[in-house]
Amino acid sequence: MEDDDKHEKSLIDSSTPETSATDPSDALGEGEGCLSVAIKSVNVSEEGAELQGENLRDGLNQHEYETEKHDQSTEHQVHESRNLDIKDLKEVKHGSEEVFVEEKETDPVFDGTETPELEANLEFSSQTFDLDPDVQVNAWPEKAVALKNFVKEKGSIAVSTVLRRLSGKNDEGTADTDEKTEGSVKHDNGSSDPRQKEVSQKVRDQSAWNPLNFIKIGRNVVTDSKTGHVEDTLFGCSTDGPTMRGRIMVYTRLGCQDCKRVRSLFRQKRLRFVEINIDIFPTRKFELEKITGSSAVPKVLFNDFLVGGLTELETMNDSGQLDEKIKGIFSEEPPPTAPLPPLPGEDDESGSGKVDELASVVRKMKESIILKDRFYKMRRFSICFLGSEAVDFLSDDQYLEREEAVEFGRKLVSQHFFRHVLDENIFEDGNHLYRFLEHDPVIMTQCYNIPRGMFEVKPKPVTEIASRLRFLSYAIIEAYMSEDGKHVDYWRIHSCEEFKRYLRIIEELQRVDLESLSREEKLAFFINLYNMMAIHAILTWGHPVGALERRKFFGDFKYVIGGCAYSLSAIHNGILRGNQRPPYNLTKPFGQKDKRLKVALPYPEPLVHFALVCGTRSGPALRCYSPGNLDKELMEAARDFIRNGGVSVDAEAKVASVTKILQWYSMDFGKNELEVLKHAVNYLDPAESEEILELLSKTPMKVIYQPYDWGLND
Repeated sequence: MEDDDKHEKSLIDSSTPETSATDPSDALGEGEGCLSVAIKSVNVSEEGAELQGENLRDGLNQHEYETEKHDQSTEHQVHESRNLDIKDLKEVKHGSEEVFVEEKETDPVFDGTETPELEANLEFSSQTFDLDPDVQVNAWPEKAVALKNFVKEKGSIAVSTVLRRLSGKNDEGTADTDEKTEGSVKHDNGSSDPRQKEVSQKVRDQSAWNPLNFIKIGRNVVTDSKTGHVEDTLFGCSTDGPTMRGRIMVYTRLGCQDCKRVRSLFRQKRLRFVEINIDIFPTRKFELEKITGSSAVPKVLFNDFLVGGLTELETMNDSGQLDEKIKGIFSEEPPPTAPLPPLPGEDDESGSGKVDELASVVRKMKESIILKDRFYKMRRFSICFLGSEAVDFLSDDQYLEREEAVEFGRKLVSQHFFRHVLDENIFEDGNHLYRFLEHDPVIMTQCYNIPRGMFEVKPKPVTEIASRLRFLSYAIIEAYMSEDGKHVDYWRIHSCEEFKRYLRIIEELQRVDLESLSREEKLAFFINLYNMMAIHAILTWGHPVGALERRKFFGDFKYVIGGCAYSLSAIHNGILRGNQRPPYNLTKPFGQKDKRLKVALPYPEPLVHFALVCGTRSGPALRCYSPGNLDKELMEAARDFIRNGGVSVDAEAKVASVTKILQWYSMDFGKNELEVLKHAVNYLDPAESEEILELLSKTPMKVIYQPYDWGLND
């Protein structure tokens, strides 16, 4: 108890809203003069300032001073911005003169901006090459470049924000919805903290506009200059013309080649159609059998008229009857007997299962204990609670002794319900600060798979969730992607029921256990998740244009997985590359104390660069990967990318044209340019590969890196 009392003095509660990163009022120097200077900088009312000055000048002893401060904090809560107790004052006297607001950690991100001088310095310094966020090294040239880029970036962001606001993209008149893909963030956490509502409102105001209206698709977009409405397209085919009043239904299933030919035919004719995959919506199989007498696919219906399968469709197309039927579909509305498109939540098992009993305890805990901003170690932490308060609640609610309540609290931490604000311990009784998962500033504002607060269903095995995600991703890629995998129909994905189901499934990732995954399972899971996450980011924020938007795209759009936040960059460079620093960056994604480091692969996997798709034209084709056949599928992806323009060699001119990906991530493929080139040509046709390798062994070859097209792969 004596230790708890001593520690208690290092914590002072504050219910004031979040302020600037530094405030002179948070630090007091020695003596009455320093205290007076500090008091002048506090944004308080005249009455509060005079009262504080009088109390200090009268030289109240320690106990009287704390009592008076408590009374003032109650009476002048609106005016005071910070409070420090006597122990904090002593700590301040020994050095620090500022109290820092908690800062969000940012992931190192490669945004396409190349800094050759920085990379050269890193190559010649093994110490700098292994730079870790938790370890300081003397790397002033690199830090100077990084500082210069940081200042330039922040200034550009400020200008960009102003221009964005002036352009009207924040469309405050747009109605909010429950999904973050529609631009809203809601947190059902049982707390009525006005600061939380303010944060949520700010996020809603910033993202309420429809991002699809601002995706740059060049020739494929037709925008009404008066309304700002963007007509959707199908892989470059404009949908201008009369509105289709009827409905074309196509029944399909996964892996069906005839279904692909039906899709291709309708896209060539620039027709909208609704696809019902009976593997994704199994109850529709009975509907199909009732209509056609068989479950064979594909089957095409124009309203309630059965056209038939691929053979019947091609026969009608050759005879001209199909065009006549298409004219009728534009003028005739579907009758009540026509099949309906997939309904919201149809055949969806997402969110099903037993409600976690621990989640019920946590829900009551949120309603009972005090959640507010508090100070610890000269920093302010938002929406947190004391360990002693949690132990008090658990002791009363679960009828436990304090030692047993501590063990119960550690069990809640292991299930990712809350954790220490600085990860200094698992859970202890006393004045340690803890915070619920959904109240973490990064998770509150940057994670897009926690729209309704904590997921309260008992966590399922991550392998089961990964299997459902893979199955659904396969269906989305097959239905809404061109046959070569290089073009994605974002418009139809945004409105399809499969994508809405995907959004519900990823909520289940909040508290899963990732450490149980094998290498193949981990690779397949994170590759598939990265590709779908990039699509989600594009549909939520729009396609990034320029380095600053790409930096936000790769670093700020996150999912909470297993209690930790993962950005696209963290998945790519932290997990799949074995915690390697991104190109032209000084630091690695994960520090030595980062919990995500346990999930990272032990070494880089070079072939993932041919599997990850971030929505660019120069990237690889979009595929779905399975753990049972992973290495073979990655090899196929590498061959497909390299043979289709990734590497081309002119043997006579002794010049190799190589994708930029091999330059940016050269360290994953070899120690030098020659080794990287040899690695890449192995994926060419065997005869061509053998010829080039023989040539490389005899004579040097000039390498030219292809420009990278960051345009959208629409």
